[in-house]
Formats: sequence, C-alpha cells, structure tokens
Amino acid sequence: MLKRLDKIRFRGQKRDDFLDLAESPNGSDNECSDDILLRTKPSLKTQDTEELGDPAGSGALTMAAAFQDFQRSESDRLNEMKGHLEIALLEKHFLQEELRKLREETNVEKMKEELERERGKRLDLELRMNEVLKSRYKEKPPQGETLYLRAWRWLYDRVGVYIEDFRFVPEENTVEAEEPLSAKRLTENMRRLKRGARPVTNFMRNLSALSNWHSVYTSAISFIIYMNAAWHGWAIPMFLFLAILRLSLNYLIAKGWRIQWSIVPDITDPIDDLTVSEKFQLVLDVAQKAQNLFGKMADVLEKIKNLFMWVQPEITQKLYISLWVAFLSSCILPFKLVGFMIGLYAGIKFFIIDFLFKSCPKLRDKYDTPHIDWNNLPTDPQLKERTNATMSRRIQPVVARGSLATVPCGVNLDGDSARIHSTKKGAFHEIFNVSENERPLPVCENGWRCCLINRDRKMPTDYIRNGMLYVTENYLCFESSSSKSASSKKNKVIKLVDITDIQKYKVLSVLPGSGMGISIATPSTQKPLVFGAMIHRDEAFEAIFTQYMKIITTSRPPSGSPEL
Repeated sequence: MLKRLDKIRFRGQKRDDFLDLAESPNGSDNECSDDILLRTKPSLKTQDTEELGDPAGSGALTMAAAFQDFQRSESDRLNEMKGHLEIALLEKHFLQEELRKLREETNVEKMKEELERERGKRLDLELRMNEVLKSRYKEKPPQGETLYLRAWRWLYDRVGVYIEDFRFVPEENTVEAEEPLSAKRLTENMRRLKRGARPVTNFMRNLSALSNWHSVYTSAISFIIYMNAAWHGWAIPMFLFLAILRLSLNYLIAKGWRIQWSIVPDITDPIDDLTVSEKFQLVLDVAQKAQNLFGKMADVLEKIKNLFMWVQPEITQKLYISLWVAFLSSCILPFKLVGFMIGLYAGIKFFIIDFLFKSCPKLRDKYDTPHIDWNNLPTDPQLKERTNATMSRRIQPVVARGSLATVPCGVNLDGDSARIHSTKKGAFHEIFNVSENERPLPVCENGWRCCLINRDRKMPTDYIRNGMLYVTENYLCFESSSSKSASSKKNKVIKLVDITDIQKYKVLSVLPGSGMGISIATPSTQKPLVFGAMIHRDEAFEAIFTQYMKIITTSRPPSGSPEL
C-alpha cells in the first residue's frame, strides 16, 4: 500500500492524473462543490487581469503583473492543498480496504462455527458407522459364535456405559496461584482458624472439666454411667448414642432452639473497631501465636520421631515391651475380655488417676510414667545441645592440663575457674584494651547482640554499628562486627563509674510495647548512647544496672584503664 501511495505522490502536479473528488470513495457534496469553485476561479481572475492591463501607464502594468503573479501563486497553493487532500482520502480508502480484508481473514466466529460443523459431521458419521456395523452383525452373524456374540452384546449394552467411566485420563498438573503475604490476610486466617477450632476446643475444655470434677454431680453421674456401660460391654454403643444425641441437639440449635449443653460456659471474643497501633499489636500477637504453635507442633513430631528411632533407648524399650504384651494379649485373650479391660482402665484413669495427678503435681512427677517419659524425650535442638556439651566437656580438660603455649591465639585462660573467655577476633582483654582480670559476667559470656546508635555522629557509618555488648565488673564493652582487627577504634568501652544515667529506651515511638533499647548517658557524649534492637533487653538492663549500682555503692576504682 505504501508503494501505491508513493506512486500517487510523485506522479506530478497534473490535475488529470488525480481522481476527482466526486469519484473518490469517501468524497462528500461539499468537497465536489469546492472542486467546481477551484476550477472556475482561475478563469475569472485571468479575465480581470486582462481588463486591468492598460498600456497607457507602466505603473499599472507593474501592479497588474504583480497581482497576476499573486493570483497564480494562490492557485498553485490551492492546487497543492487539493492534491494533499485527495492523497489523504486515497490513504483512508486503502486503509479501510486493508482493515476489511484483515477482519475477513481473522474471523474467529466463522472458524468456530466451521469447527462445530465438522464435529457434528464426525459424530454423524460415527453414528452411521455404528448403525451399519450393528445391522451387519444382526443380518449375518458368524456361524458357531452366535450365542457368544449375543451374550457379549447384551453385557455391553447393560454394563458398557459404566465401563466407559473407568477410562484412563492423564492428570493435569494445575499450579494453584499463591496469595502474596499480607498482614491483613494473615490476621483474618488466624481468626477463621480460631472460630473453626472453637467446637473442638470447647469439647476438650468440657472433657478436662469432666476429668477435673469441675461439677461434682456431673462427673459422678458420668463416671457411674460409663463404668456401668464398660462392665456390660456397652462402651462403644454408648459413644455412638452420644454422637447421635449431639447431632440431634445441633439440629435443634440450627432450627432456632436455645440449648446450651456445656459444663464450662463458652467464651466469645468481642470484635470492636481497632486503632492503628492495636491492629499492629494484633498482627504481632498473631505472628507470636503462629510461631508458638509451629514450635509446639515441631516438638511433638520430633519427640514421636525420636521415640520410634531409639534415640532414648530406655523409653523406647518400654514402648516395645508394651506393644508385645498388647499383641500377645489380643491373640490369647478373647476380644470381649480385652475390650472390657481397656474400657475399665480408661474410665479409672480418666476419672480418678488423672484427677489425683492434676491435683498433686509432686505425685505426678514421681508416679505418672507416661508423663515422665514424654517430658524426658528430647527434641532435635536438645539433642544438638547435648552433643555440643559433650564435645566441650571432652575438650576442656585437655586445654586445662596443657600449657599456656598450647592455647591458640586470641584465647584468654582464666586461672581461677580455668574457663576460656574470648571473642571471634581474639582475647577479650586485647580487643578492648583492659586488664586481664576483666572478663564478661556469667550472664553475658556470649554477649548480647545489638546495634550501637551514636547520636553525636552524623555519618551513617558512624551513627549505627552492629555488634555484641558485654558487661564486666568495671566496664561496659561493645565489639563492632565491622571491626577488622583487635583494638579497633570502632569498638566502644565505657566505665561503669562514668555512667550518669541508664534507662530503658524505645527507639521507634510508633511501635507498641516498651521498646528494645537501653540508653546510657556519659559525660563524654552530648546525647546518650543507645544500644537498640536487643532481643534480651530486660535481662541486659538488669545485669548492667545491678553491676552499676554495685560499683556506685562500693565506690571501688577500676583495676585497669582502657585506652579509648
């Protein structure tokens, strides 16, 4: 199409080569009238110029010539504009033609209709072929197999429809779209889970109340009924009858009846409009509950795995012997007697033994064997701690008996307790330039991870530093994680005597709670230093404040002077 337009544009300015506007595909009546006016105007203008031509005066001739040139230039401009207009109309015409052809070529509806027609034709052909084959079998059945084919045809007509349902269809691997992480969605799902689990939790609370004899009359009546049913072998029918009774009560409740069959009253959480801080606190509570729930589930699963994998052999041995006894009893004793023994033991344990153990915790800790064995089962983190403690006990005597020359570089051996005090980058006293007698207190041997916020500095690298915080008898020491060598300038040492104020600090005021920081003021700083992002903030504050008060009350001078 572009080649056609280029040919039209470069044919020249001859009027005869262009299409007339009246013949153009989208030409209007106004366009045709403009064409007629444009044709007649040049003839009128030439006649006027001829009448104005006066040979008497040269000025008149010059003006006439100028006016004639002006008339010609105007006519040329009009002709040029007219040519551009005709070219635009032709372009529009060609574009409409191309659009029409594209629509005809990509007509999806017609293609769908044709596809449906072809499918219908194929189904018709299949039906006709089946009819022809059936008619041929009916007209000319093979000799010797007539009865067999009739029986097979009868069986296919009766069962063939159901056999078609067992055709193998490959599974489609559908990937479910995962929802993005959202605090609102997480809170809503936790509320839904709580509402959905409310019947189960209420049932467990009622069972616990029944076992604890919360209502003496209800527990006594339940105990008598259960023991009577277990004595006569009606324990299973009794549970089935209770399930039917519960469904009947639920049906009446669904119909609008107000029935409350519960030993402990139900607790409903009020739903009020929450502020922004309350919503944020709710999200934190939900995350904490989810974390604790996952931790408990992991503990249970790990204990069960370790129970069956002989991690604690003495406990697994008890389970092994109990399973053998139960197996032999089920093989030798009659089923009715086994059921009677199990039901009787379950009733006595639920109503009497559990009540005694819950009322007397010391008695439970001594004689409740399943409870003791379950608590003694280790989880995977506990096993890891045991192995690490065993390895440290094996290595420590060797280091204590060896000479100081055998101690690796960066390790400080205390003579009083023969314990090693060191950091990742070397000996403690070498990193902070304190005396060798200074060592971390037992409460912070491994240090508290935190970040030092020095509000006197303006550079980002000096304003916040990540590291570990230690407290000794006379100093508060901060080891920066970005320090590449011992005694780095990025480390911070503060004398406890020089501290003028120590307080709990909240770095971000918009967050709920009391914060996770400690503010320490000294004479050498204009603004207090802040040790923030401390998970064990309260523990660290108590240790630092206790040692600070001890130093202040005794007024004992420090044994070493650090080089700041």
